[in-house]
Amino acid sequence: MARLEGKVAFVTGAARGQGRSHAVRLAEEGASVIAMDICEQIDTVFYPMATTDDLAETERLVKEAGGSIVTSVGDVRNRADVQRAYDAGIEQFGHVDIVLPNAGIMPVIGPGNQPQAWHDAIDVMLTGVWHVLEVTVPGLIERGEGGSIVITSSAAGLTSIGLNTFPGQAGYSAAKHGVVGLMRLYSKQLAKHSIRVNTVHPTGVNTPMVANAEYGEFVNSHPEVANDESYKNPMPVELIEAVDISNAIVFLASDEARYVTGVTLPVDAGYNNR
Repeated sequence: MARLEGKVAFVTGAARGQGRSHAVRLAEEGASVIAMDICEQIDTVFYPMATTDDLAETERLVKEAGGSIVTSVGDVRNRADVQRAYDAGIEQFGHVDIVLPNAGIMPVIGPGNQPQAWHDAIDVMLTGVWHVLEVTVPGLIERGEGGSIVITSSAAGLTSIGLNTFPGQAGYSAAKHGVVGLMRLYSKQLAKHSIRVNTVHPTGVNTPMVANAEYGEFVNSHPEVANDESYKNPMPVELIEAVDISNAIVFLASDEARYVTGVTLPVDAGYNNR
């Protein structure tokens, strides 16, 4: 029997990158998926963001993995969008067991120097996570069968790493630390309902957020970044793969982790263990 047979997962930022990987990996383990993504550009983000074609590809891959999926285009900054995506999934599947507030941006260079980049980073990666929790938690409690919430933070949510003090970089670091506070609050309050809440903290991941021409050009023109030991993983890998985080999430979402809650789980090739 698959580890997540019969469970339903709500995943934001699902059109590509880590979100797509999580959706597919959970489907491989038997879960049905409610997938949401903004599928449009945010002006302060320097790289091209996901599109509706990307979300359609996630749908195809989930189905190819044997899973069922409902997709919605929506912005986690808008609670009504999160509610619509959740309601569409409930209409199709009847319940949610696993919640993955994963939507993220990295407005750390280029237009990330605009004051608006602070607000975009906080609104997507902190307020957006709170919106997902506020929409999904009541149903988890009412169902009375526990559940697992895994919030995507970052290695930057456990340390002071950052390229600069641009508004977007400051917002990114603040948000990734901020969701740890949310996790600790909700894990304490929801423990009596057997709802577990944890964060995962990846190092650099081989996704379009990092592996793109714009970031490559930035690194090439700033050798102090490429040569800075503080940006390198102790283990011999430059970028980990999205599935490495997905595998950790499968564990946290499964009954194997039924008593694991309130944990900041690094998936970072030793980055925070220096």
